[in-house]
Amino acid sequence: MNQKKIAPAIKIIFYFDCMKIPTLLLAVLFAGFTQYATAQSSPVQKIFPQGTITHANIAYANDTLPRHLLDIYLPPNTAKPLPLVVWIHGGAWLSNDKYADMGYMTNTVKGFIDSGYALASIDYRYSTQAAFPAQIQDCNRAIEYLFQHAAEYHIDQNNIAVIGFSAGGHLASLLALSNNNQVKDFYPADTDVHFKIKLALDFYGPSDLIVLSGSPDPAVNNLDNPIDVLIGASPVERPDLAKRASPVTYIDKDDPPFLIVQGENDKSVPNTQSKMLHSWLDLNGVTNKLIIVPNAPHYGEMFDAGYIRKDLFAFLAKYLR
Repeated sequence: MNQKKIAPAIKIIFYFDCMKIPTLLLAVLFAGFTQYATAQSSPVQKIFPQGTITHANIAYANDTLPRHLLDIYLPPNTAKPLPLVVWIHGGAWLSNDKYADMGYMTNTVKGFIDSGYALASIDYRYSTQAAFPAQIQDCNRAIEYLFQHAAEYHIDQNNIAVIGFSAGGHLASLLALSNNNQVKDFYPADTDVHFKIKLALDFYGPSDLIVLSGSPDPAVNNLDNPIDVLIGASPVERPDLAKRASPVTYIDKDDPPFLIVQGENDKSVPNTQSKMLHSWLDLNGVTNKLIIVPNAPHYGEMFDAGYIRKDLFAFLAKYLR
């Protein structure tokens, strides 16, 4: 929360303190002003349909870290609990924020609200701040927060999907596939996870980090590669770490359905990553569909096309109701 938002509340608290208002009442007043301050519009508000209710910059980890914030967007006149889609941004695990990827997916973003879904967009710690599994821990903590506060935000805690782009696609896939595996390291020590992910929407996310690895360069410790930064080592030298961070490691027959989308001409993440994920899911009997977008690069407006949205919202309607 920035200082401009907090300042009015601080001034009023100072005034009441001078008048010797009881501490408990003062705390209640401050909580009210704090809640008001967080109910703000976001930098991408114009993307959303008119009347969208926005709860911005909610601290989901009971701390003050800037990367531990999330936004919630709700359709206007929300009364009943709504199925939730959790948006996980890309950026090679070391850049961007919870507003990223929305700018070229405007029709999809609008479609979530127009179709009666709640949308939450989450931040997570960069790999330059904390190595894996910090990122998946943050994602699990954020969704658990949404689960525990479902009634407050009109969320149906029994209908949760994840959508991610690039590094966010990796995290979305990893969330969905490890959700039923109880991987202890994927959860913060003080957090028990109760939610279940019912659907994963993976846009060009890496699925097997070992396959993506390059040759190690001892001279520079090979940490120019985002994957190396993520796991703190080269996958060639530490395949155990790369395997632990790879979504395909956790595939089993009990995993949720997947919609996988990737560009034919992706130069950042080869589309063989999506093809392998698709094949592994098939081999384990997990419902999924793969869309290779003709001539498409790593990201962009081509992924907001009508035929992709048709499949995406068909998956949501079938598996998140």
